[in-house]
Amino acid sequence: MRYSAEHKQETRTRVIAAAGQVFRKEGYGGAGIDALTKAAGVTNGAFYGHFKSKGEAFRTAVVEGLEELRQGIAALKESQPKNWLKAFASYYLGYKRTCDLGDSCALPSLSPDVMRADDETRNIYTVELKKLIAAVATGLPENKGANLTKTAAEDQAILLLAMLSGGVTIARAVSDPALSERIAEVIEKAALTIGSPSNP
Repeated sequence: MRYSAEHKQETRTRVIAAAGQVFRKEGYGGAGIDALTKAAGVTNGAFYGHFKSKGEAFRTAVVEGLEELRQGIAALKESQPKNWLKAFASYYLGYKRTCDLGDSCALPSLSPDVMRADDETRNIYTVELKKLIAAVATGLPENKGANLTKTAAEDQAILLLAMLSGGVTIARAVSDPALSERIAEVIEKAALTIGSPSNP
């Protein structure tokens, strides 16, 4: 039986979404093909019809995850141009810290596996991260007033992303909810100083 191009694309989209959730939750080493196909509701044959290997599925999940984050930031910058950074930090350290691990942000959840991945995966991650850094840099408060050089704005974007990602990582790792909340509050307060005149 032949499937339409639309059906194939829907299946691919479903497999990518499921792979992203499984890799976030189980890690690359803990996510077997069976877990990926079960989560996507497809057969092994259907999986291999879209990806040659688990590694290729992981690379795709990484790209999609970082693109999702970049698009989310773009949407906030458009809908809340003056307060996007506060809205982003609050959402990131609130919902993205407490949601199911499978729905968490790709940056903290997939980066540890990328560190151990092959060169192709690391190169793709690098390209996507540079896009993300550029997207954040162009929206920082001081950069809007042309007070930051491109390099300085990118440095601030790197600091912001590392701070939020690291903050979510340790806040998720602790077993004490009060400490997790405290970590989130401290990181959010610090994140909101990024790009301000007192933190050039």
